[in-house]
Amino acid sequence: MKSPYYLLILIVALFSCNKDFLDRYPVTEVSPQTFFRTEQDLIMYTNSFYAYLPGDAVISADLSSDNVENGTLDPLVAGMRVIPVTFGEAGWTFNRLRNINFFLANYQRAEVADPVKNKYAGLARFFRAWYYFDMMQRFGDVPWYGGTLETNDPDLYKARDSRVLITDSILADLDFAIASLDAQKNNSTVTKWTALALKSRVTLFEGTYRKYHTALNLAASAPALLTKCVEASDELMKNGGYSTFYTGSQFDYRNMFTSQAPNSEVILATHYNTTLVRTHNANGIFQTPTQGGTVGFTKDFVDSYLMRDGTPFSAIDGYDTLGFAKETQNRDLRMSQTMRTPGYTRIGGATSLIPDFVKSPTGYNITKFVAGIEYDAYNSNVNALPVFRYSEVLLNYAEAKAELGTINQDDLDRTINLTRRRGGLPALTVGAVVPDPALQAIYPGITDNLLLEIRRERRIELVMEGFRWSDLMRWRRGPLLQRTFKGMYFGRKGLFDLDNNGSNDFALVDVLPPPGDRLPGIQYFALGATMKLSNDSKGNILVHPNVNKVFDEGKHYLYPLPLTEISLNTNLEQNPGWQ
Repeated sequence: MKSPYYLLILIVALFSCNKDFLDRYPVTEVSPQTFFRTEQDLIMYTNSFYAYLPGDAVISADLSSDNVENGTLDPLVAGMRVIPVTFGEAGWTFNRLRNINFFLANYQRAEVADPVKNKYAGLARFFRAWYYFDMMQRFGDVPWYGGTLETNDPDLYKARDSRVLITDSILADLDFAIASLDAQKNNSTVTKWTALALKSRVTLFEGTYRKYHTALNLAASAPALLTKCVEASDELMKNGGYSTFYTGSQFDYRNMFTSQAPNSEVILATHYNTTLVRTHNANGIFQTPTQGGTVGFTKDFVDSYLMRDGTPFSAIDGYDTLGFAKETQNRDLRMSQTMRTPGYTRIGGATSLIPDFVKSPTGYNITKFVAGIEYDAYNSNVNALPVFRYSEVLLNYAEAKAELGTINQDDLDRTINLTRRRGGLPALTVGAVVPDPALQAIYPGITDNLLLEIRRERRIELVMEGFRWSDLMRWRRGPLLQRTFKGMYFGRKGLFDLDNNGSNDFALVDVLPPPGDRLPGIQYFALGATMKLSNDSKGNILVHPNVNKVFDEGKHYLYPLPLTEISLNTNLEQNPGWQ
């Protein structure tokens, strides 16, 4: 008898195919006639779905956003996408869907009670909902396949179904999952609460997408979706038993993302273990240029952190020309747990480190998810990576209520004020929000200062967790990507005291001096031929000063379909602007 591990590998291998194989099913050890009999069979098959969890793609997703500047130009952010030729290049792949639909077509064969079968069907439908949500975010309208197809089935070459049908189908799958999955909390498996968290995410996205993308003519249906977001979030908040992780330590925010064991607010995480040779590379991405390239936060993102007293940073006179030591003083505590600030030390280290411009061309080194120095070897991290986190649900709820115009003080106290307290910030109060002109400039047309603060909080709390791109797309704020991203400000070139300890430790120069002419204890950074300061001899570091970035409002909110698929299926129409 073959081992369960062998069968799981076989299952994954058999279903690694494109939609051309939607009509096929395995005819060896896992054929429906012989495999779907016991609960153990259902467990083994549905365990393969967990391979679809994003892993450290959660981290890398935010590298394409206005939060981050890459040393190597990001073509997605720069508006340099081209129409892909193959389905693999485009992400127009159906292998996951094939795997899921094959299970849903055969699970009823199992000789177990209906509630047991429904639990695993709920798991499958959860992953199908997630798959289609990803596809809808990427392409808009997509063909809905609710089952396996025969070779000659005309639906293999059907046109795309509307995002309305896709959204309704996603929600039907999630409602089934919510009703069928276990209600016991478990951050390593999908439960009822995971399905509610995904429903909260989906309905917020689609509700705001329809509201702000008025050309779709779907704005009238936005309030109903936002109401579903409120309801799903509220049920999880009231009955899920989760709480924001808060011990009162100034390192609570950092510790949430560097521990191997998930905390009280993680609904679902990807787990890692050295013994099982299951690791990820967060340290490498942010600490070693040869592994993750060079990446750093943008000045715009850094400016979005509030002062400790809750007032906007932009309220300070000359805020945009402050040096590093001054701009990082008295800020939201989460800043110093997300990036290097004066006095920063590595977990497990004792040496205070200044910004490293070799790793971060903007000067703002990312430290979120960076574990202790013992994990600096390639791909050796074992800290758990959150997939669904309670704080996201709280922020979904607050945003949906604000968009509906029904948010009140109790709503703020049970959502955004719980996440703000980790930053040492005062509670946000309805009717007493301090306007922030800098924030208003980022989101023109939004006159509700409370909604703006909720968007700020979402950007800060969820940074590097894969949300910023989709947030900009649903809010129709793609033009933010075409701005010239700025780095740290320098009033001149020369020597600086970045850690504010009274001694110079950094030199900004045009060209590196010969080794014999360099001062001891000084980190040198040369702008070279490609980078410059925004005002010649002074200003913000510009990593890509000569690149003309473009965001085309008529096409860039959606990805193009691959040429091969359009050629094979004449019923498929290319997305607007990509023809």
